[in-house]
Amino acid sequence: MALSTPTFILQAILCIYFVLLPSFAKLQRFQHQPKHDGSLSFLVIGDWGRQGLYNQSLVATQMGIMGEKLNIDFVISTGDNFYDEGIKGVNDPLFKQSFSNIYTAKSLQKQWYSVLGNHDYRGDTIAQLNPLLRKIDRRWFCMRSFTLNTGIAEFFFIDTTPFISDYFNEFEHTYDWRDVSPRKNYLNNILKDFEEALSKSTATWKIVVGHHAIRSISHHGDSPELLESLAPMLKANGVDMYLNGHDHCLQHISSKDSPLVYITSGAGSKAWRGDIKENNVDEVRFFYDGQGFMSVQMTETEIEFSFLDVFGEIIHNWRIQKSLHSSA
Repeated sequence: MALSTPTFILQAILCIYFVLLPSFAKLQRFQHQPKHDGSLSFLVIGDWGRQGLYNQSLVATQMGIMGEKLNIDFVISTGDNFYDEGIKGVNDPLFKQSFSNIYTAKSLQKQWYSVLGNHDYRGDTIAQLNPLLRKIDRRWFCMRSFTLNTGIAEFFFIDTTPFISDYFNEFEHTYDWRDVSPRKNYLNNILKDFEEALSKSTATWKIVVGHHAIRSISHHGDSPELLESLAPMLKANGVDMYLNGHDHCLQHISSKDSPLVYITSGAGSKAWRGDIKENNVDEVRFFYDGQGFMSVQMTETEIEFSFLDVFGEIIHNWRIQKSLHSSA
């Protein structure tokens, strides 16, 4: 398996965490070994779990091809892993139907690091976080918030759904807020732990992963709660990239007052054609309202990322150089 800790030890640790650890405990930290030369390559996909429908299977095929080409180290999922209402339990067949049976390429048999999306919160969130799912598919790794150190890069996964006030005022859907209430305490602890982890990180690259967009010109638009509470923290602590899903598109937005870039990869299945909002603050580098995914290659001095469509065509490519924090 991809994690450096042996499988049985990791599962034991996760089971202890799942059963005993309080909701407001410190962020759990994990390691993932990079390639021998210190480089890293991975794919990013979001908003995908639809039993292969809405071109999910076609996107998965192209992910497999690119995964083999890049010899990826892992896959990142930006949430909304199972539509429309998460999974109902650890034995829900939807887990296999939308995950195990879809991403079957050899190159995709690597660790999948996942966060919860708002649709996942409509189901049994405790089940989706349960390490027992790893007995069904060893690739699955999903926690509310955690950090992943890979040497040259440190990834900070954050549970964004509880930040969004609208979900707590909505009566059309039911959300599973177990281990989140009281909300104020939960959010305060997340922000405190994240700020501490970010400030102490010595990694060359810092990448934050959440489900909801901070900046977006698509259907949902910006998340005011994240703009207020999270964005200043990311900029103050030198975060290079924020990865999210939620909006069913591919987009790249550059911050005008920091090196931070906002990347949406939420086009894993159903896409929203022509649903675009205006943006007058930051710089929109690219927007695509079809299905696809993201590939990333990293070294100590450079990140190169690409968006690929359902046919495997590269529709956007960008490089960030660490020494200059500029594009090429």
